[in-house]
Amino acid sequence: MARRVGLLLSWLQRSGVGTSEKVDSGQKKQGLLSIFANHCSFVTGQRLRRAFQIGELYSNLYSERTRWTLVGSIWRRLQSKHSSSGKLMAALAGVFLWEDEKVRDEELHRCGLELLSLEAKNLSASSEKKWRVETGWEVVMEKKNFKVWRRPIEQSHLYEYRVLGSYNDVTPRQFFNVQLDTEYRKKWDSLVLKLEVVDRDVNTGSEVVHWATHFPYPMYSRDYVYVRRYNVDVENNLMVLISRAVQHPSVPETQDYVRVHSYQSKMVIRPHTSFDENGFDYLLTYSDNPQTAFPRYCVSWMVSSGMPDFLEKLHAAALRAKNLDVGIYDYASVVKSNDNKHQPSQDCLGDNSRPGQIYA
Repeated sequence: MARRVGLLLSWLQRSGVGTSEKVDSGQKKQGLLSIFANHCSFVTGQRLRRAFQIGELYSNLYSERTRWTLVGSIWRRLQSKHSSSGKLMAALAGVFLWEDEKVRDEELHRCGLELLSLEAKNLSASSEKKWRVETGWEVVMEKKNFKVWRRPIEQSHLYEYRVLGSYNDVTPRQFFNVQLDTEYRKKWDSLVLKLEVVDRDVNTGSEVVHWATHFPYPMYSRDYVYVRRYNVDVENNLMVLISRAVQHPSVPETQDYVRVHSYQSKMVIRPHTSFDENGFDYLLTYSDNPQTAFPRYCVSWMVSSGMPDFLEKLHAAALRAKNLDVGIYDYASVVKSNDNKHQPSQDCLGDNSRPGQIYA
């Protein structure tokens, strides 16, 4: 561009346009600026047309999902060099950064170790008291099939909850799949208003889920946007499911629900024998901030009583799927042990279908 402007000025001088005998100084400047502006408009227009043509070409060659994958890859490269600015630019561009938000392999491993560690302690009354003092957990409920603990979350008025229980009349595979099958949950959980998978990372099997649910009167309904990842560890005989809240550009906040921004759930299932025989132990660790103005003890009561109720409904749904031959999807069949590559069907997005095989 600078070279073209230089040539333009040289031509003007040779043609006499810049001499004091023919034009004054103001006219000379005005003429130069007019020619330069016309030239820039022509060049800019050409480049815009070329960019538009390239965009049309790529839109014909690639699907929308592929284009977003390409854009996400570009943002990840920018983010690796400029972390803070990369995240801001990604948010403005509506790109979800899986590399930052996905559930990692080490998280799944640590989650499985929690149940193994608790079972290894084989807590008696005296040892449990010592364990509670050391870890900060306190018992809030104890029934035949489960026990519920809680402990304060640091720098918060809320609690983290832990449920250790067992069932002997359903298989681990059925219990695991019923938790993951979003379509089946809409049938057995009457509190669900909306539940769908909105995004998936094909490299790890992590999914982003949008879940809207009724809350007790007089509270408004809440909605959650969370990333989840599940794994079946055949070598250690464990099934693990981790979920935690994230922000996703395709699910902005609306006035229909109160968005819950702080949420985490970790479930570990350990079969007594195998994944397909009745009997297993499970450990559920859960925390969330439901965004209520109620006192701490009210929120604690709602969570500590609501969680066992949910587990009983989950258990009943697993029994119903088993006894009534309800077809649910076998998520365990698409998870490869000790492998972070998952290849579920890509048709699961948009039409609410799920990966895996149907079994009854």
